[in-house]
Amino acid sequence: MPTNYSRILVVDIESTCWEPSPPEGQVSEIIEIGVASLDINDLTSRKDKTITIKPVDSQVSEFCTQLTGITQDLVDLEGIPFKKGCKILEQEHDSKELVWASWGDYDREMFQSQCERTETSYPFKKKHINISCLFAIAQKLNRETSIPKALEILGLNFDGSLHRGIDDAYNAARLLGHMLLNFSHDYTMKES
Repeated sequence: MPTNYSRILVVDIESTCWEPSPPEGQVSEIIEIGVASLDINDLTSRKDKTITIKPVDSQVSEFCTQLTGITQDLVDLEGIPFKKGCKILEQEHDSKELVWASWGDYDREMFQSQCERTETSYPFKKKHINISCLFAIAQKLNRETSIPKALEILGLNFDGSLHRGIDDAYNAARLLGHMLLNFSHDYTMKES
């Protein structure tokens, strides 16, 4: 299937987590998939969807709730199976047709790992953009940074709640749009 370059799907996940490590028998699992998109024609970002996933091999810890605001009650009440969440990405968000992006490689690695572990079809194309890496290169930083710090560097504010999938995805899409705007502007100037 050919790649559609008209928009970029930006995804951010939240996973079960513990401080300092998981209890015996539990593994980190995706509990929230935030989906945003970046329209390539006008470089506008939009929040598309939050998909709540019910974990099977772990519980939402108090630490995880403090970090994300996601509770075990929420995933029990609203959560759907991981496989169904992946199908939603494919059917409602064209994840197999679009280039997708995330802030860092964690999201890509978690999807690959959880898909393997649960024998679920990987819901994305292989074409992935690591926005954090791209930002560090564009800004000539010594290392990658967080979304809030990247926004601060550009004089922008974080929109929403930190560590919520939809808001992190949206802000990452905004940063990618800003970089592409500057790239196209610089490229146009050099062509003139």
